[in-house]
Amino acid sequence: MSELSHVSEAGDVRMVDVGGKPVSRRRAVARGVVQMAPETASRLRELPKGDALVAAQLAGIMAAKRTSELIPLCHPLPLSNVEVSLSVGGTAVEIVATVEAVAQTGVEMEALTAVCVAALTVYDMAKAIDKGMNVTDVTLVEKTKEPV
Repeated sequence: MSELSHVSEAGDVRMVDVGGKPVSRRRAVARGVVQMAPETASRLRELPKGDALVAAQLAGIMAAKRTSELIPLCHPLPLSNVEVSLSVGGTAVEIVATVEAVAQTGVEMEALTAVCVAALTVYDMAKAIDKGMNVTDVTLVEKTKEPV
């Protein structure tokens, strides 16, 4: 990539003009991990219905829908699907977000935002019992575009 898409030739920040791009079916998958003590992971797995993982899942979905309000130069998009899944392992919670839209620009920022906010929600819910948690490995796993 030779140029930053959100910076003009004069060095000013700008929103990318996507008005001339064709509408496409867009999909992005992002992943992240909250590393924690084994005892914390065990407690998260044993929580009753309405637990911290459900709160984190909902937070991730809500964050994807509001990405353009959080990231200044993102376009508001008509999301057609947002899925956020959390799985608790021995010493971590893995978060995967899948976001889809039919739009003129991609949905990777929405997927990454969903993962980050879900991870921060897990962190917030468990910080009272584990001061050593780390949010790690937030990455874009897949990005696709298909004509409609």
